[in-house]
Amino acid sequence: MLPLLLASSSVYRRDLLSRLRLPFTCSSPDIDEGHHQGETAIELVKRLSLEKARALAASHPNHLIIGSDQVAVLDGRIIGKPHTYEKAHQQLTTASGASVSFLTGLTLLNSQTGHYQTDCVPFTVHMRSLSAEQIERYLRAEQPYDCAGSFKAEGLGVSLFQRTEGDDATSLVGLPLIRLVDMLLAEGVHLP
Repeated sequence: MLPLLLASSSVYRRDLLSRLRLPFTCSSPDIDEGHHQGETAIELVKRLSLEKARALAASHPNHLIIGSDQVAVLDGRIIGKPHTYEKAHQQLTTASGASVSFLTGLTLLNSQTGHYQTDCVPFTVHMRSLSAEQIERYLRAEQPYDCAGSFKAEGLGVSLFQRTEGDDATSLVGLPLIRLVDMLLAEGVHLP
């Protein structure tokens, strides 16, 4: 098996990938993550996941490189990581009682052959109706300012959900393991 490389510095993605019990290393690619005019959210995450993998191909010529990118979509608009309390409060206020779609682009690139597989895995969170006090308590408790949608699904953020919808809950955290396993199997990786 070629060595696995996760093209990310995300602790969340690293923790998810470790569930597969395969040895891997991590490296953070340096790419422009800007949105191209006219590009849909699905096109954006697929392109960025592929660009992240390709950005490391030259420096890791004999690897299986995993690239992933995620956006949250609310009311037809892409919402990113809030980075501040104020923006997180605004995102959660807008999301209260609504549905937020998470689109996760995933690419597995064989840098030895140049062959790649890419996909977008959707997951929807239907939010509870939240009061300003609930939002404030949550943000003070978990400070999810580095998370698209302003919550940590793997933590206390689950208390904000009314229900979820999707085929792979790991895609909500940023690395859809079920689809990744399909890709790894297609590359001849033996799991479990």
